[in-house]
Amino acid sequence: MKGFYEATPFGNTLIIGAGPAGIHAAVDWSRVSGRLGLLNRKGRHADRVKEALQEREFHLACEVSVAGKRHLSGTAKVDRFYEGYQELDDIWHTVVICTPSDRYAEVIVSLRLEKLREVKRVILLSPGIGSGAWVRSLLGGDSGRIEVVSFSTYYAASKFSPDPGSMLKPVVKGMKRRVYIGSGSPHSPACQTIKALLETIGVDCIIAGSPLEAESRSITTYVHPPFFMSEFSLEEIFSRSSSKKSMYKLYPEGPITPLAIRTMVLLWKEITRVMKRFKVQPLNLLKFLNDDNYPVCEQSIGREEIERFPDLEQHRQEYLLYVRYASLLIDPFSEPDEQGSYFDFSAVPFKQVSMDKDGCWTIPRIPFEDYRKLKLLFELGQRLGVRMPQSQELLERFERIRHAFVKEQGANRFRPEWFEDHTKAQADAIFDTVNPEGGKHVFRKTT
Repeated sequence: MKGFYEATPFGNTLIIGAGPAGIHAAVDWSRVSGRLGLLNRKGRHADRVKEALQEREFHLACEVSVAGKRHLSGTAKVDRFYEGYQELDDIWHTVVICTPSDRYAEVIVSLRLEKLREVKRVILLSPGIGSGAWVRSLLGGDSGRIEVVSFSTYYAASKFSPDPGSMLKPVVKGMKRRVYIGSGSPHSPACQTIKALLETIGVDCIIAGSPLEAESRSITTYVHPPFFMSEFSLEEIFSRSSSKKSMYKLYPEGPITPLAIRTMVLLWKEITRVMKRFKVQPLNLLKFLNDDNYPVCEQSIGREEIERFPDLEQHRQEYLLYVRYASLLIDPFSEPDEQGSYFDFSAVPFKQVSMDKDGCWTIPRIPFEDYRKLKLLFELGQRLGVRMPQSQELLERFERIRHAFVKEQGANRFRPEWFEDHTKAQADAIFDTVNPEGGKHVFRKTT
C-alpha cells in the first residue's frame, strides 16, 4: 500500500465542488496525486471556503466516523483554490467533478477544456444514467484526448458538522460496500488506479463494461423515485410547515407502503427493459440492495430468495422488498443500548423547500435531481418504444405538485437553473455514443 500511495498516477488533480463529498475526495485523491486543486463556483460558499483555507494555511481534513475505519481520517494540502473558472492554470491532469450531476453541463462549459491542454481525464463522482455520454458530448473536439470515467455513485456518505468551525472538515458517516466504475476508453489504466485506491480504503470496486453500466448501479435510481416522488413525500417536501416524518419509515411515520414497494418493482422492471436495449446487464434489485449497499439478517431474508429474486412472481418480489425495509427500521448490526434498543436507522428527516439568503426558493435535490434523472430515462424509453407507465405517473405527479408550488410563489422567486432542461440533448448524446439494440431503426430522435 505504501508504494501505491507514493506514486502519483493521476498527476495534478483538480477537485470541482467544495462540499462534503468534494473535500472527502480531495483528501483521498491527494494520496495518488501531485498538486491538489479545489474549485467552487463563485458565491457565498466559495467565499467561506476561501476564508477558512486562509485561516488553516490551505489545509483541509476529513473525519471518518465509521466503525473500524476511523484510521482513514486524514488531511490534505490545497495548492490552488479557485473561486469560479476564470483564472484556471493549465497544470491539471485529472479533474474530479463532485457536483450533482445536473450541474455537469455548467461545469464542462465553464472549464473551457479546449484551453486546458494538460487534462487527460475527467472523473464523475455522482453521475446519473447517461452522464458519461453527456459529458463526452459536451467535450466536443476534445473528447478524443480526454477520458471520461463514471462512478456508479459516490463511495461514501458525508456531511459538514453544524459546528461553524468545521467548514473544511466533513464527517464521513458511512462507506459503500461496493461501487462500480466505467470508462469510455477500453482497458483504462485510470480505472485500475481508482480500483486500487478504493480497495485500500475498504470499498470493493468493480470495473463495469461501460460507463452506462456503471451508472445504472446507483441505488438512488431505483429507491428515490418510488419513495420520494409519492404523494406522501411530496406533501412533506413542498410544505412550509416543519416536517415530523422520516424518509425511510413505514407509513404513517414515513412513505413506505405496499404501494410504494410495488412502484419500486415496476420502476425497476421498466428501467431494466431500457437498459437491456443498450446491452447493459440486468440488475438483481434485491441482491444489489442487500449485497452492495446494506444487508439484512439472514433470519429476515434467506440467501436463496435473494439469488432467485428476478425469477420470482411479482407479489413475492414486493413482499421481500417490504420485508427488507421493515428489517432496516433499525440497524440490525448495531450494538443495542442498555434498554435493548438498536440504532434508529430509518429516522432520516425530510429536507423541505426553503428560501435562500437572496429570497429565492430552492427545491431539495431529493427528489428534484431524481426527477431529472427519471425524466431522461423516460425519454430514452420513448425513443426506443419501451412503455414506461410507472415512470410517467411519477413524473406527472412531481410536475403537477411543483407547478402548483411555483405558480403559488411566483416563478420570479426561483433561480433560472431550476427551469433548465437538458433531457433531449442528453438523450441525443447517449444515442450518439451507444448504439442500442436494433440500431437506427429503433432510434426516433425527437425535436
